[in-house]
Amino acid sequence: MTKRLLDLPPLDLLRSFVAVGRRMSITLAAQDLCLTQSALSRQVQALEATLGYPLLLRGYRSIEFTAEGRRLFRSADSMLEQIGEVLDTLRPGETRQPVTVSASIGVTALWLLPRLNAFQQAAPDIDVRVAASNRFADLEREQIDLAIRYCRAEDAPAGALHLFDEALVAVAHPSLQVSAIETQLRQHTLLEFDDVSRPWLQWPAWLHAAGAGRAKPRSVLRFNQYDQVVQAALAGQGVALGRVPLVRDLLAQRRLVLASAQPPSECGYAYWLHVNAGASADAVVVRDWIIEQAAAI
Repeated sequence: MTKRLLDLPPLDLLRSFVAVGRRMSITLAAQDLCLTQSALSRQVQALEATLGYPLLLRGYRSIEFTAEGRRLFRSADSMLEQIGEVLDTLRPGETRQPVTVSASIGVTALWLLPRLNAFQQAAPDIDVRVAASNRFADLEREQIDLAIRYCRAEDAPAGALHLFDEALVAVAHPSLQVSAIETQLRQHTLLEFDDVSRPWLQWPAWLHAAGAGRAKPRSVLRFNQYDQVVQAALAGQGVALGRVPLVRDLLAQRRLVLASAQPPSECGYAYWLHVNAGASADAVVVRDWIIEQAAAI
């Protein structure tokens, strides 16, 4: 049952008692609270009178807790510390809000997250919140600072910054020893990104351009998220269409290798960075870091 507020002792008396308990000295606690020693002593005595039992044992130039005083100090000290922490978070202009970055699930998993650890080490005071979604978020309404968009140039948001272009290559785990998937289809499984709204990211378009449009693979595994396609390729489950900006690091690490001599195919799509007009100073730091990372590709 909740205790009535009127039955609790005044907060200023508890604060004075906690100050004395932290210092175990009325003189030093009085200095902390900008009070005289006698005024602080009277406040502690008033708290004891309110409660009906002593909290301190007073000796010559020394004080000690009674059993009740020690128990009260532990609870009151923790309570006042928690109140102070909450008030700090509510003080306008004193807290730094996390920077929210929105990107598709594939871009988040394959490009953004592998790089975030280095950023956090370089800028530990900036908190980043990642919002992974395949839909275009409304930056203003959803309070998003930065968004990586995947679209054609004519569909990019006004003022969006170009990061890098899309390009596709056939990739596979080295253990599969695929050299030209367009001529080895019957021997291998194709890993398909099962998104009919983006046919340029699917095998039929690539195979047609490579002159193997009528050939049939041994089998097809379909995934509704692009990062799942890449994970399956890393596990040696088949051959995938690699989106060059997202698999470049994996190719450099030889975790994946090219599975065809066909040159990278472009599709007119690119990755763009959309910045909220009200972006904070921290968001600008993250923006510049993303641009720097994109330039290194």
